[in-house]
Amino acid sequence: MTLTKFSPRPVFVSPFNELVNEFFGRDIGQLLGQDELKRPTTHVNIVERNDHFDLQVLAPGFVKEDLKIHVENEVLTISAEKKQEQLDQNERFTRREFVLNGFSRSFRLPEKVNIDALEASFANGILKVVIPKAEPVKPKVREIGIA
Repeated sequence: MTLTKFSPRPVFVSPFNELVNEFFGRDIGQLLGQDELKRPTTHVNIVERNDHFDLQVLAPGFVKEDLKIHVENEVLTISAEKKQEQLDQNERFTRREFVLNGFSRSFRLPEKVNIDALEASFANGILKVVIPKAEPVKPKVREIGIA
């Protein structure tokens, strides 16, 4: 087995990024004004069960008040917003490997779900949304009179 050195940043960016950090005291993304441009998504797990769907959304670093769940036109949207930490004039990051900007994910819901009965909970950085399936509509039996 061969051991290789781990670098959390892409190798092609690291030397230039380190040079910029050394001279300008900030990350290349900040220098180019890209911190606010990126709108990252987050990872999800969706499990279909007999009577419902379980949707788990990874949201580490967020609190319940940062999260929003919205349903419109059979599209479920989950988003999060986080206020950026403001540093004083004499403060600066010596290393910044993550930014909690927020995220947004949208999912088209299947036709046979009960949108009015959605439930959500948030614990340990994971948002759980339970999407109940709608009861199957049984065809009505009706006798038609002959005129």
